[in-house]
Amino acid sequence: MAEVVRMPKLSDTMTEGVIAEWHKNIGDTVESGDLLAEIETDKATMEFEAFEEGVLLHRGVEKGGAAPVDSVLAILGEKGEDISELLEELKKEDSTKESESSKGKKVEVKATIPSPAPTKKVAKKPAVTMQTSSTGAFPPASSIAEGRLKVSPLAKKLAEDKGINLAFLKGTGEGGRIVKRDIDNYNGSSTSFVGVESFRDEPVSQMRKVIASRLAESKFSAPHFYLTISIDMDNAIEARKSINKMIAPQKVSFNDMVVKASAAALKDHPEVNASWYEDFIRYNDHVHIGVAVAVPDGLLVPVVRFADGKSLTQIGAEVREYAIKAKTKKLQPEEWQGNTFTISNLGMFGIEEFTAIINSPDSVILAIGGISQVPVVKNGEIVPGNVMKVTLSCDHRVVDGAVGSTFLNSFKNYMENPVLLLGKQNI
Repeated sequence: MAEVVRMPKLSDTMTEGVIAEWHKNIGDTVESGDLLAEIETDKATMEFEAFEEGVLLHRGVEKGGAAPVDSVLAILGEKGEDISELLEELKKEDSTKESESSKGKKVEVKATIPSPAPTKKVAKKPAVTMQTSSTGAFPPASSIAEGRLKVSPLAKKLAEDKGINLAFLKGTGEGGRIVKRDIDNYNGSSTSFVGVESFRDEPVSQMRKVIASRLAESKFSAPHFYLTISIDMDNAIEARKSINKMIAPQKVSFNDMVVKASAAALKDHPEVNASWYEDFIRYNDHVHIGVAVAVPDGLLVPVVRFADGKSLTQIGAEVREYAIKAKTKKLQPEEWQGNTFTISNLGMFGIEEFTAIINSPDSVILAIGGISQVPVVKNGEIVPGNVMKVTLSCDHRVVDGAVGSTFLNSFKNYMENPVLLLGKQNI
């Protein structure tokens, strides 16, 4: 009997998969454990191994095609086996599923009522109409004399030949009439640009589909509010220089310090390290920080687990490794799941301040802007300073304004006094 191989659910958010590559062709022998195909999910491209053995008799979707989870991916059986009846059964099964899913849906029929015929109005004096061309707009010959535009026949002919828009010219003839010398003296600075409209349509990737779905769900289901605070980064800058010069086995970035400070502040304020589950709020004792990473198709959020117990260099090494995996689509499900808090840092792109959409199931997300050199007041004097603005997006169902504010001030304190971070954990 032939075996039906179904499209697997390779991540918690996967609804369909795209075949990135087939490693077996029709007629090939497949052993259990053989690499059958590479499947692109919303998160990564993953290898799919066969659990059954036999000859590949049918491929339900070809390379580059998409198929829903649990749909027919392939059929394995004996060489030369007739699977036509099985294919018919599977086709009927799919039709039944579609029929059942459509039951109960309302069909909306809209009646179109024709509008009454417009009443014709006759103008006492025809206005000047403009006919368009690739080089600009020109009054038609029949309307020039009747409208405001005054132009000699020769000037009109020269303008049309040269592609000059007469509307841009100021006539120097009698009564403002445009004459030949106006055409000759025109420098062409206002001549219409000739352009070509073009565009391209690209199919939406699996990753972009899921990003759109999840962020829309988060934005429109969680009541967001935003808290912004400015942080004096002078001490952090000096601390980072000293650490990288004298102590750290590898370079420490500001983002590493942000992750560490966030973890420390979450331990001080566990009510922020929480998730909304409709009937209950889950307060997490562990700190798993998701760090948003930009990839060509969108955004992935690998997770630094137990960030509060890791050193700055450990955090930095993990984030760099995850970034490489994310950009090469090698992240595994366990590496992007389980976040209790998320950081989105756009400071390296020159963004000074922004708001981010909460990454479910978190109740907050911290948006990090760049460090800007600005005048600041210290000891009653205006001096140069380095300021970083951060914005906390909060789910008001879980985090209130006062709770979010105390967390932000705690985070600010750690960033402005990096020695507190070093006291909590070795570099």
